[in-house]
Amino acid sequence: MTVTSQTLPYTHGSGHLTGVLLSNLGTPDAPTPAALRRYLKQFLSDPRVVEYPRWLWLPILYGVILNIRPRRSAHAYATIWNDQGSPLLAISQRQARALQQRLSQEYGAAIRVELGMRYGQPSVASALRALQQAGASRIVVLPLYPQYSSSTTASTFDAIGEELRSWRRVPELHWINHYHDHPAYIAALVATVRRHWQQHGQAERLMFSFHGTPQRMFDSGDPYFCHCHKTARRVAEQLSLPEGRWQLCFQSRFGREAWLQPYTDQTLQAWARQGIASVQVISPGFSADCLETLEEVALQNRALFLAAGGQQYQYIPALNDDDEHVAMMQALVQPVLQAWGVSRDDASGDPSSRARALAMGAGG
Repeated sequence: MTVTSQTLPYTHGSGHLTGVLLSNLGTPDAPTPAALRRYLKQFLSDPRVVEYPRWLWLPILYGVILNIRPRRSAHAYATIWNDQGSPLLAISQRQARALQQRLSQEYGAAIRVELGMRYGQPSVASALRALQQAGASRIVVLPLYPQYSSSTTASTFDAIGEELRSWRRVPELHWINHYHDHPAYIAALVATVRRHWQQHGQAERLMFSFHGTPQRMFDSGDPYFCHCHKTARRVAEQLSLPEGRWQLCFQSRFGREAWLQPYTDQTLQAWARQGIASVQVISPGFSADCLETLEEVALQNRALFLAAGGQQYQYIPALNDDDEHVAMMQALVQPVLQAWGVSRDDASGDPSSRARALAMGAGG
């Protein structure tokens, strides 16, 4: 193993920058088959995402899926691509800038926020290297997955560990594992639903649609299912929704094995056949709108509901870069910064420490 950081210039006694790493799933570079093939190759090669034995899965991935799915996925991405490119990337960049602005008001130049995607660009590795070059000796890691899952949160940890294997000075890390029941997160969800109701009125049913995972992950101890239920229950309670007016479901299943149930698409069709005329759907597991929300939830599931006899279907957008959402991110990070004693003075460094380092022969 090569320690790459030994070649980087370093000034002993310099300021102690604190980094904040925001991370999300990622996005292809373009809505084209070639870009989707690169993205899906990285995404579906992750053993956290597809837990089948490599000898079984990789021939299927390279021999079948990567020859068929990129074209289909490119068509789906083309329906949501806009002037800013990928909605997920554009929103995530705005989130990072907004959080940087909030933290800078209190900590000045002592805080640096970077965005790193688990798959695609900008990568987790590139974000960590930017923080390293800025002099970050402490990093708060905030994966923007409210509900913990080994396929998302733990996979981000893998990517961070892989990059840090080559660092000479590994920074102090604080890992925000989940925030599925954090009061600021629940309050932000409640606020966005209430705003939607003020503009459009209430539907007969409110559905909480979370991304699905295989049932065997839950059976093996993954807490995602429980986290999703707690999120939905807390929001429904604060909205004063009685039982029968709301439902939690799971979307985006893949393959033939059993996934977490009930399934979003089947539930919507059943509701329509039962005479439920109007539905509103929110996807609290997504911190930014992306393919799954804008194409699958907002378009595909709408078509299914209407085709089955439903009359009105509305998707409630993700929290995205709303003020309440960015304030929630600050509320998650702030206790860590306070525990570390971060202040504006950290960025300037200790002149006496720098002088001692130079007297001992340190470069810089």
